[in-house]
Amino acid sequence: MVGEDEKRSVFGDQAGSVELLWGGRERPSRGPRPALSLELITRTAIALADAGGLGAVSMQRVAGELDFTKMSLYRYVPGKNELVALMIDSAMGEPPQLPGGWRNGLRAWAETLTAVYHRHPWLLGAATGPRVMGPNELGWTEAAVAALADTGLSGGEQLDAVVVVSGHVRALAQVSASMGLGSARATEPEQVMSAALNELLVGRADRYPAVAAALAATEADAAERDRADEFGLERILDGLEAYMGGSR
Repeated sequence: MVGEDEKRSVFGDQAGSVELLWGGRERPSRGPRPALSLELITRTAIALADAGGLGAVSMQRVAGELDFTKMSLYRYVPGKNELVALMIDSAMGEPPQLPGGWRNGLRAWAETLTAVYHRHPWLLGAATGPRVMGPNELGWTEAAVAALADTGLSGGEQLDAVVVVSGHVRALAQVSASMGLGSARATEPEQVMSAALNELLVGRADRYPAVAAALAATEADAAERDRADEFGLERILDGLEAYMGGSR
């Protein structure tokens, strides 16, 4: 006989998010007028986060944007944690259709994920820690793992490879977000970093000759600029290719 502890969900107090993300929760039959919906609440919260970060999102603020009371929202969403779970999955969107070939597939996957993070920088802080993955987010993982299905990598290695690629994308997206990507100063993180380093090196280049020389070489060759994302990704893919071809 299965005990209560064995039957308990691994998600514990996040069971509400599981229900909202994976189905089983119907629209309230009484209460707010039909103009309110879970999808509308989620879209409104995403718009607030896109404009002001995740801190700009609260049940009260979302209710105000929709011209409803906060209590009306609770008929659809138990609280902010569950709302953020819905926001993450909706902002991620449907997983991309990838081209054939594992390398082309992972490259396209990484590029599409980068675009998602640029559109919704708040995802970087929201999509961390123990939480429930929604259908869209799990679909992204499925797409990337499927691209590696015929490579000879074991199941664990396929998952690890996706984690490495995802980590590279997240790291650069975090740099972009912290350095004001899309501002008047720059459109690429390397531009912001180069500008900051050049300013710091004024009168100090003799103390940091290697950095100064590397920056000077980069500025002299346009092909060397703004390639951190591409360079890092291609080296990861090179490493995977070498590993696949080696004896393991």
